[in-house]
Amino acid sequence: MCDNSNTNSKCNCIAEILKVINILQSEVCPGNSCLETCTRAYFGTSSSVDFNTRPVTLYTCNNGALAMPISNSPTERTTSNIFRVEKVDGCCATLRVLVYNQETSTYTSTNSFFTINTDCCCAIKCLGDTYVEGV
Repeated sequence: MCDNSNTNSKCNCIAEILKVINILQSEVCPGNSCLETCTRAYFGTSSSVDFNTRPVTLYTCNNGALAMPISNSPTERTTSNIFRVEKVDGCCATLRVLVYNQETSTYTSTNSFFTINTDCCCAIKCLGDTYVEGV
């Protein structure tokens, strides 16, 4: 999947999943019960708020879970491996880094973004739908 020798190949399935998540996040709507997969057609709700994000963790072909800095500072050492899909264009996905707070079981939005060639990803793990403020 990470063999770049064939540059005319279509995007991998990770890109397709990220596109679906991006569409769902953009047009959040409740639906009927579905399989608990990354591409389930609805976002869950809590008693007081509708969810707006399906957090994901990506795994690269060579390095395990992808982790990125939580800020744009060149000296930042803290990383997170939880992301929100912001845009998908062909095989490129722009993701926002999220920070998970174990004490409150919530995610915090950061201003740290990155773009990844989804051909370099071999697995995706979708976490439970949630509400992230400021996205």
